[in-house]
Amino acid sequence: MVSLTTTRLTVALGPRTVVRDVGMALEPGRLIGIIGPNGAGKSTLVRALLGLIRYRGRIELDGVEIGSLARERVARQLAYLPQGQTLHWPLSVERLVGLGRLPHLAPMSRISAEDESIVERAMARADVLHLRGRVATELSGGERARVLLARALAVGARGLIVDEPLASLDPGHQIDVMELLRQEAEAGSLVVTILHDLTMAARYCDRLLLMAEGRLIADGTPLEVLSEANLHEVYGISAWIEGDRTPLVVPTGRVGR
Repeated sequence: MVSLTTTRLTVALGPRTVVRDVGMALEPGRLIGIIGPNGAGKSTLVRALLGLIRYRGRIELDGVEIGSLARERVARQLAYLPQGQTLHWPLSVERLVGLGRLPHLAPMSRISAEDESIVERAMARADVLHLRGRVATELSGGERARVLLARALAVGARGLIVDEPLASLDPGHQIDVMELLRQEAEAGSLVVTILHDLTMAARYCDRLLLMAEGRLIADGTPLEVLSEANLHEVYGISAWIEGDRTPLVVPTGRVGR
């Protein structure tokens, strides 16, 4: 199993502090959603969790300071799907997904039959098997998003961090992706996802982290976090909230407008 813990995590990008004193413990087995308005620091937070940018404070991966670990070890334990990736090389979909196996390969080694089987399963789970022979740079935005998710799944890591995985997807594939992320969590993986759709976050996530201006404002179940007061304070909106177990959240207007 994989766990992540932060203590007074702070990240500055140039002169601006983007993440401020965030302390949390992320454990496997639950789908964890990070929500908040644009510019809240969500993407910067997850990049810090992966050890990809400089930070102050402490980040522990399974109890070990992440900065002390070899990048290959981190890459084998935490798969990452950033938002809005641009593809520059005209690789086939199958070869692109196969790049997810790189953290497990020795220099100059070739992909094995076991690796090929893992890639096959990843493509099937992301519903892109029918695209395997297509050139990735010629795909639609939604198709490309699912292929890149398959590449992250192909890593076979016990931790999965995905940034806005629903962007560019039609409603059916949005549901498919959220079901897949939930299944990963239920199978014992650490799964963290950044979301903007509050109803999807409420329906599928077990735990929500609400951020604003770089700070962790609320941490709890969807019912606890998606309160009228929090939506007012953080998003500046009024909303219709319905449901006792999985809230349906419909923004109804800007507060004071």
